[in-house]
Amino acid sequence: MRFLILALTTAMLGTAPVALAESTVDWKLCRDLAKDWSPEDDRTECAMVTVPVDYAKPDGRTIGIAVSRIKATDPGRRRGVVVFNPGGPGQAGIEMPGRISESKAAGLGREHDLIGFDPRGVQYSAEVACPREPGDTEEPPPGRSEEEKARFVFERTAKVNQRCTALDPEFVAQLTTQNIARDVDRIRIALGERKIGFYGVSWGTALGASYRSQFDRHVDRMLLDSVMTPALSLSTMDDGQVAAGEQSAKDFASWMAERDAEHHFGRTQAAVLTVFQELRGKHGEDVLHHIAGPRRDWPQAAKALVALRQGGGAERAGTLGWQTTPTGGNTFQQTAVLCNGSTSARDFETIYRLRQERIRKHPLIAFPGTWDGTCAGWTPPVRPWDFRAGESPLQLVGHRYEPVTPYGWAEQLRERIGGGLLTVQDDHHGSLSSIPCAAKAVAFFRTGQPSSGSCPGA
Repeated sequence: MRFLILALTTAMLGTAPVALAESTVDWKLCRDLAKDWSPEDDRTECAMVTVPVDYAKPDGRTIGIAVSRIKATDPGRRRGVVVFNPGGPGQAGIEMPGRISESKAAGLGREHDLIGFDPRGVQYSAEVACPREPGDTEEPPPGRSEEEKARFVFERTAKVNQRCTALDPEFVAQLTTQNIARDVDRIRIALGERKIGFYGVSWGTALGASYRSQFDRHVDRMLLDSVMTPALSLSTMDDGQVAAGEQSAKDFASWMAERDAEHHFGRTQAAVLTVFQELRGKHGEDVLHHIAGPRRDWPQAAKALVALRQGGGAERAGTLGWQTTPTGGNTFQQTAVLCNGSTSARDFETIYRLRQERIRKHPLIAFPGTWDGTCAGWTPPVRPWDFRAGESPLQLVGHRYEPVTPYGWAEQLRERIGGGLLTVQDDHHGSLSSIPCAAKAVAFFRTGQPSSGSCPGA
């Protein structure tokens, strides 16, 4: 009871977590270290934190993790740090403190140092190599059946995966969500912090859940926005995204039907869906980006679809070491992290059968399938996610209508690991930091009290 009273008093007064030790990080301005960094940026500092490639061999091979920082703007009220991850996997995060400091969530930077990093295998953090070769994007020969075309793509992917894995099999096998969470803890230790805050988006929510499962005692507060499924299966990801996308397309069709005088696609949802099907048959994936896009892009998407129907082209709606040339991400690292953790089937026959079932259930969105062939030919061992409940303050954020990380996944993760679930009434992936509701994130990191309500979205 005495500990509980002390903990509550600490949260109420906003007292900063006690530092573990002096920081060992050698900070320098990023513009003086990192190739192609903005020369006008006089706030963001950068450094390298050394971590083992294989945590089972702590004295073996090491790599450097590129870390960035923007210091708290009110040092007298500083209560610690917040580490950010933007998602992916495979997405660079070293510029995220700058983006957060210019967002609706900028208030986080008053009492916290904002910390970003490139995950292992990405950009400045020992970017994993997978050079493209002729044939990597070769299309199936004409005249083949749909199944034969799918098998061709599957076998093509398998060749790429096997070739790229062979370039550095030791490193590729260690590109896991669990190891990246361990890297985050090495960052914490280097910063000299007893506890850290964490703010993850999309796959970054899985990274946060993994960190909390392994290092709960080192979590000050954690916010996870646009939440991943608690058990990684690429087939499950496809099922959830396709079902949500199908519903988005139907909602868009109803919206179009109400505006038939302008777009002439039909006066009923069914009539508009028929036109969507016709356009998808002619133009393939390009149409999917329009019919299952965010609501705020519907006017632009409608114009694009009208142009396609009239025979014209259209832009997609809504598409908006330190000497490494920054790329913003690494697609092979994404493949490695997903395939090293996914428990879904790897054989073509099962994948193709599941894809056909998906198409029958959701005919608008399921073709050609996004994730379920990603791990063709993958040979490193699978290390499934193992998320567990903890005691540190946890705020989950779900977006009611979004198709990328469907809202049901947030409910599933809450059931698995706990926390409060804040519902944002939009379909925009990871939008919290860009809307007024970001004030709830700032309040959560200040008080440690999660919200279970809702707020308007983008």
